[in-house]
Amino acid sequence: MATSRRVDRVAELIKREVSQMLLNGIKDDRVGVGMVSITDVDVSGDLQHAKIYVSIYGSDDAREQTMAGLKSATGYVRRELGQRIRLRRTPEVVFQEDRSIERGTRVLSLINRLNRDAEGGTLSHDRPANLAPDDDEDEMEVSAEDEA
Repeated sequence: MATSRRVDRVAELIKREVSQMLLNGIKDDRVGVGMVSITDVDVSGDLQHAKIYVSIYGSDDAREQTMAGLKSATGYVRRELGQRIRLRRTPEVVFQEDRSIERGTRVLSLINRLNRDAEGGTLSHDRPANLAPDDDEDEMEVSAEDEA
């Protein structure tokens, strides 16, 4: 079992090396469809497994194509990691899509909209508003039950 400091260092090395591979090494055209960035790497305590979290900017179709390209490139990525990083055993690599940046952006836009509405006096302070996200836009709607 490796120490947590060593696990963190290996995770950071993997993150750096895979980022370089995304720029120069992976030749699959599907990976270049959406803008890809590595957000985090989780390495198990025994250094045998690595989950690589990727954020993909683009349409849903671009996300699917990029994830398919990354999944098909896992063998290449593992082999390259084995050559670039000196470890006794190269960890198994799994790519996971990370949508936390997208959710954070949505929450910030909702908070900004609520602040604008509060400054304009459009929100009623007498009753709580039942706010539900609209599927089509990044706006909030007051439901019909609250109007009655």
